[in-house]
Amino acid sequence: MFRRKLQALDYHNPSGFNCKDETEFRNFLVWLEDQKIRHYKIEDRGNLRNINSSDWPKHYEKYLKDVNCPFTVQERQESIDWLLGLAVRLEYGDNADKYKNAKPANADNATKNAEPLINLDVTNPDFKAGVMALANLLQIQRHDDYLMMLKAIRILVQERLSQEAVAKANQSREGLPIALEKHVLGFDTGDAVLNEAAKILRLLHIEELRDLQTKINEAIVAVQAVIADPRTDYRLGKVGR
Repeated sequence: MFRRKLQALDYHNPSGFNCKDETEFRNFLVWLEDQKIRHYKIEDRGNLRNINSSDWPKHYEKYLKDVNCPFTVQERQESIDWLLGLAVRLEYGDNADKYKNAKPANADNATKNAEPLINLDVTNPDFKAGVMALANLLQIQRHDDYLMMLKAIRILVQERLSQEAVAKANQSREGLPIALEKHVLGFDTGDAVLNEAAKILRLLHIEELRDLQTKINEAIVAVQAVIADPRTDYRLGKVGR
C-alpha cells in the first residue's frame, strides 16, 4: 500500500518494504527522517537512530507528536502512510522547479488510450456500414464524417449505460434478466463490444416505445372518457345532452 509513495521518494526497496518487520521498520523511519522529513536537527536524531534501544518505541511516539501526526504508535500503517505523505510534500517543496514541468512516465500511453477511436480505418466499407446501421438504430443525425457519428454513438452509450443511469433505471423499476445471446442484432459492427452495446440500446429503445405507447393509450382513454356518450359537462354537473 506504500509502494507508489516509496517510489516517489526513491526508497531502495519500494515493492518489498515490510512495515511489520520491526528492524526494517525502524531503519525505514531513520531513513525517512534523515533523508526526507528532517524535522529534527542532526544532533537531535540520535534517539531515533539507536534502533536497538528498548526505549525506541517511546522516542517514536514522541516523534509522531512532534510532527503533528494524527495517528498513534498502535496505528502503524496509518502513521507510516501519513509520514510518507508528509515526506512527499516536503520533497516537492524542496524541488518544486524540478517537478513542476515533469511529465508522467505513462503520459504517451495515456494520450493514446484517451482517444480509442483514433486508429480506426474510417475508409473501410464495413466500418461505414456498421456505423450507419448503429446511427439508424439509435436515430442519430447522419454526418459526412463517420468517425464523428461513431463518437456520437459512443457518447450516447456512455450516457445510457453509465453506472448512474443503470442505478437510476434499477431504482425506477425492476425487470427480468435478459439473455443477450438470444437476441439477434441483424447486423455486425465487427466489434463484439459494440454488438453487445447495440443489442442493449435496441432493447432500451423498445422499452421506451412501449412506455410511450402506454402513455398514448392512457391519453386516448382519458379523452374518450370526456367526449364519449353520455357526454358529461363538468361545469354544469350534468350528464347527457
